[in-house]
Amino acid sequence: MKRALMIVLCLLLAVGFVFAQGAAEAKKSVPKIGIAVPSPDHGWTGGIGWWADKAVKELSEKYPGKYEFKVLHADGYAKQISDVEDLMVWGMNYLVILPHESAPLTPVVKEAQASGVKVIVVDRGLTDTSFGYVNLAGNNSEMGKVSGKFMREYMKANNLTKYVAMGGMPVVIDGERMNAFFDEMTQDKSLVNLAGGKYYDFSDWSTQKGLELMENYLQKYPEIHAVFCQDDDVMTGVLQAIKESGRKDIKLVFGGAGSKAAYEKIINGDPLVKATATYHPSMVYDAINYCLDVAEGKKSSDFSTAKTPTSVVLPSVLVTKDNVMQFYDKDSVF
Repeated sequence: MKRALMIVLCLLLAVGFVFAQGAAEAKKSVPKIGIAVPSPDHGWTGGIGWWADKAVKELSEKYPGKYEFKVLHADGYAKQISDVEDLMVWGMNYLVILPHESAPLTPVVKEAQASGVKVIVVDRGLTDTSFGYVNLAGNNSEMGKVSGKFMREYMKANNLTKYVAMGGMPVVIDGERMNAFFDEMTQDKSLVNLAGGKYYDFSDWSTQKGLELMENYLQKYPEIHAVFCQDDDVMTGVLQAIKESGRKDIKLVFGGAGSKAAYEKIINGDPLVKATATYHPSMVYDAINYCLDVAEGKKSSDFSTAKTPTSVVLPSVLVTKDNVMQFYDKDSVF
């Protein structure tokens, strides 16, 4: 009798062990998606963090228990390197990262990829392009082209001729935007860049620097008809300088990226802000969705074994009063 009882107990323990092991394996098999983004240093990066958190909330509800997500926000490249290392220890299967700075983040991202993690790099590429990852970004050249085409046509239609232009920072994507912008503007010889040729100053994509540059332009040039500042954060500073100056000669200010503030000005019929061009931080949501599409078998994972990055380019769209409500999100921080 005792022997039979022992056999039953052993069987129950064995069954319990099998169930426990199966539960552990099931838990282990849940794909883990790590997301590493910068802490807000201006409106756009604030938007990146907001959209990353929004994606995790909505996708967790859409796929309850099917995926694990972890979002880490870093205030500098050293912290972000540590974040990626922590995500590797956590056991991530996918990494979505917007590098704080490309060069210092490249080695640890490459290490993650070599360990089997599938990598989606958002916006800023890596400095090593000899391994497989997805680089998902907006179309910088198209953003410049869309902006320049609108400004050229608007100025021509309203008999405006004089403009000033601001870039962001001396980096590749900035050059792509500005070159495409000037290619459009120079198609009409009646339009004059007051700084001369294709010259422009850098705003550092900063509201304060936009304010300071515009104050300088207002003092330097007695007549300005239009301002291109490439970024909606910068646009806020430009508009403040114009308002404080009391000048009435400026008829158009064109920023870029597609901020909530710009959309609201368009919706409310602002006399200077007629349009913007998208380069929206919601692209991080697209990147996280890309991971799920790979996990769901909707997209190939072959990019991870390729010898070069796979480029995914999101279009830049002109937003005016005619289509602004398609893009406006009242809850967005940017």
